[in-house]
Formats: sequence, C-alpha cells, structure tokens
Amino acid sequence: MTLQLIVFIVLALFIAVCSVLAVTTSRILRAATYLLFVLFGTAGIYFQLNYSFLGAVQLLIYAGGITVLYVFSILLTSSQGDKSERLKNGKMVAGVVSTLAGLGICLFVMLKNEFLPSHFTPGELHVQTIGHTLMGMGKYQYVLPFEVISILLLACIVGGIMIARKR
Repeated sequence: MTLQLIVFIVLALFIAVCSVLAVTTSRILRAATYLLFVLFGTAGIYFQLNYSFLGAVQLLIYAGGITVLYVFSILLTSSQGDKSERLKNGKMVAGVVSTLAGLGICLFVMLKNEFLPSHFTPGELHVQTIGHTLMGMGKYQYVLPFEVISILLLACIVGGIMIARKR
C-alpha cells in the first residue's frame, strides 16, 4: 500500500463521513459546516490527482464563496436555534429503501461492466487550454452550460429572496 493510496482512502472516508453527517444532522448550520468539510476533502483529492487548478477553484469558489453564501443566508433567514423537522417513520423507511436501491444499482453497474482502460498521461494542463475549453463555443466547449447554470443560480437567488421576504 503506497502513501498515495492511504491518503486517498483517508480523504474518501473523510468525505463519506462528512457527507452522511451533513444530511443527517438536525442543525442547519452544522450541515453547512459539514458541507464545507466535504468540499475541502474534494479539493484534497483534486490536489492529489495533480489537478492544482481544479483544486484551487474548488477551494476558492465552492469552499470559500458558496459555503459562505449558504452560511449568510442561513443566519439571515432563520433564527439561531432552528432545527429541522424529525422525519416520520414512513419517510425514513422510504429514504433508506431508496438509498439501498441506488447503492445496489451502482454496485451492479460497476461490477457487471468492463470499463475501458484509460490511457491518460498524468500531468498539468495549461491554464490557457482550460480557459479556451471552458469559454469556447465549439462542440466540446462549455460556454452554454455556464450560462444555463448562471441563470439557474440567479433564479435560486431570486427565489430565496422571495421566501425570505414572505417571512
């Protein structure tokens, strides 16, 4: 077992535990904190895979900006002691059953398919190449998805403001 594999296993377990804690905690602010830990762990995996640009973006945009936005919106729209509602037994059973079904489907697909071997050479991509790919308008470029996501985020912000104003 190499050190790289040990670090990956530790990061994966950290992400899995914090993900479960984020969705099972009854306090909303703790859930946002656990989400922050998940995003830090994901950035750690990106850095381990030698994707320093993606890791830096993960830390700056998601862990820095989005989580701070979540925390501010939670603190501005709810009282300090807000707790989420307790789930009824029927909803809990439905959640456990659907989780186990999803896990079973994922395991079935992973075990039955022979995935193609990747002929990827590890290394760093140039920032200029990443920029042209992200903001280009060609077949495999991503300016349209960025615009769609920006409209979706704008709609979420407007919806959040409308919900906060009704209270």
